[in-house]
Amino acid sequence: MRALASIRDLTTTWIDLEADARATSELLELAIVSEDEDILPDIEMDINRIHQKLEKLDFELRLSGKHDRNGAILAIHAGAGGTESQDWSEMLLKMYLRWAEKRDYTTKILDMHSGEEAGIKSVHLEIIGEFGYGYLKGEAGAHRLVRLSPFDADKARHTSFAKVEILPDLDLNTDVTIDQSDLRIDYFKSSGAGGQSVQKNSTAVRIVHIPTNITVTCQNERSQRQNRETAMKILQARLTERELTKQAQDQARLKGEHVEAEWGNQIRSYILHPYQMVKDHRSSFETSDTEAVLDGNLDELIETYLKHVIGAAK
Repeated sequence: MRALASIRDLTTTWIDLEADARATSELLELAIVSEDEDILPDIEMDINRIHQKLEKLDFELRLSGKHDRNGAILAIHAGAGGTESQDWSEMLLKMYLRWAEKRDYTTKILDMHSGEEAGIKSVHLEIIGEFGYGYLKGEAGAHRLVRLSPFDADKARHTSFAKVEILPDLDLNTDVTIDQSDLRIDYFKSSGAGGQSVQKNSTAVRIVHIPTNITVTCQNERSQRQNRETAMKILQARLTERELTKQAQDQARLKGEHVEAEWGNQIRSYILHPYQMVKDHRSSFETSDTEAVLDGNLDELIETYLKHVIGAAK
């Protein structure tokens, strides 16, 4: 039913756009016949609006991956550097939350581990909305921040790293099946910043997928059952993303392309000192409006990279 509703929404959008274009065309013809120049500014606004919608729909047609229309699970992990990297991870979380808000996506923090002094060590954020995964999949990788440290008494310049992972948000009924005998499930008391215990009952859950050694923990929910369901959801997404990556690597090998076995290439730099710049190292797109980017204005960065990748694949 969800798939049917999605297809119905898509076809309705194109039908409505066609009707808008036809109505605007007829209005233009009428203006020409009646020599009514006063209405031309309105017609021009309508044409620009239709053009913007068409560009957006044309771009979304290029997001043809199996899970591109799905929502996403975004994971952020602080790199080496202690408080600096943990603070940078929290800045990234706020950036993606703002981006999702601007696109009218729904967000939910599935699991988060706070830093001892500031920031976060890791977080899993669910982003619910059509094409969430398709738009965000290019955000995976290492994000680098250069700034004057607010935690350094000497105000020295620091470089911090955080790792971003993007997983498809899936129903449990997917191509990847999980054998319950392959799982080791532990229950423990949830903890807060610094590792101190904050609950008397063992509601936190750790699931280890033994064949791949993928480990998922969840402690945000109130009940053990809820934490287990959330952990299984994240594990399902991780296994699916692992399979997608393997398929992409196999296809690249067949084409004779070099495949980097590690995720950790630096994909983007955010420089706040000695000058202002955000640069994507894959598409070479850059902007000096760092404040806007950190406030969630990511569409141009995201779309430029995706168009770069799509163009290179043709």
